Amino acid sequence: MPAPLRALRSGLDFIYLAAGVLAALCLVAILSLIVLQMLARWTGEVFPGAPDYAGYCMAAASFLAFANALNRGSHIRVSILLNAVGPGTRRAIEIWCFAIGSAVAWYFVYYAQKFVYFSWKLNDISQGQDKTALWIPQSFMLVGAVILAVALTDHLIHLIVSGRHRIRRDLVDQSFGE
Repeated sequence: MPAPLRALRSGLDFIYLAAGVLAALCLVAILSLIVLQMLARWTGEVFPGAPDYAGYCMAAASFLAFANALNRGSHIRVSILLNAVGPGTRRAIEIWCFAIGSAVAWYFVYYAQKFVYFSWKLNDISQGQDKTALWIPQSFMLVGAVILAVALTDHLIHLIVSGRHRIRRDLVDQSFGE
C-alpha cells in the first residue's frame, strides 16, 4: 500500500477509535452527573439541568459510538442470507447494503447539518432549567453522523476495491448474542 493511502487508513482508524473513546467518556459523564444529582438531593441542594446534560451526553455517546461499533462488528447484521449464498452473490449483497447504508447516512448528515445550523442561527435554547444553546449538543450528533457516514463509505470503497469489508468480527462479543 502506498504511503499516502497508509496514512489515510491510519488516520481514519484513529478517528473511529477516538470517537469510540469520546463515546465512552460521555458514558462516564452520564454516571458522574447521576451521582452528583443524587448527592445534591441527599444534601438538600439542587443541581439544575443535570437530567438535560445527561440526555445530551447520551445522544452524544450514541452517535459517537456508531462508527467504532461498526468497525468492531457490534452492529446487528443478519448473516443468515449471506452464509447461504456463494461468494459472488455475498459480495454483491454486501456492496448493495453498504451503498444503501452510506446513502442513508449521508442523507442524514445533510439534514442534520441544516438542523444544527438553524438551531445556531435562531439561537434555539433548551426548554429545561439549563438553558443550553441546542446547537452545542446537536453538534455532537452531527459529528458522530459524519464519522459513521465516512466509515460506511470507507467500507463500501474497500469492499469494491479489495472484495472484502474491514469489519472485524469479535467472537467474544458475538458469543453473548447467539
